[in-house]
Amino acid sequence: MPRRREVTKRETLPDPKYGSKLVARFINNLLRRGKKSCAERILYGAFGLIADRTHDDPVKVFEKAMDQVRPALEVKSKRVGGSTYQVPVEIRPDRRTALSIRWLINYSKHRGEKGMTAKLAAEIMEASQGRGASVKKREETHRMAEANKAFAHFRW
Repeated sequence: MPRRREVTKRETLPDPKYGSKLVARFINNLLRRGKKSCAERILYGAFGLIADRTHDDPVKVFEKAMDQVRPALEVKSKRVGGSTYQVPVEIRPDRRTALSIRWLINYSKHRGEKGMTAKLAAEIMEASQGRGASVKKREETHRMAEANKAFAHFRW
């Protein structure tokens, strides 16, 4: 965090196939060791599987899944007078998107299907229907925030 000036947010270019900035951001989070073509192949393959199974536009299914996974509240630790409280706070829109992307990728990795393409496609389809481990994670996060609502006055 620089002292002199605020860091400018870099603009993400839309992906070449669908022209969506959200898809491009997902690809950038999916890639490992700089292999962007591999990450694109995984996501576009997952979109192909989604299109075959749902007979719907895969980008719409993906955006619906992202909306289902995006959290609104989270808890942050705040130390007050020797004890630590879990204080519920609202999440900035860019962090909401980042968390939902991270959760979709992580929970699709732990699925039982064979190959990352099938795992990702299954997790995205389940998330769009309001099921799946990533949606469960969002519900759990909201439950934690709701349970600690009494400490909301410690918000900074």
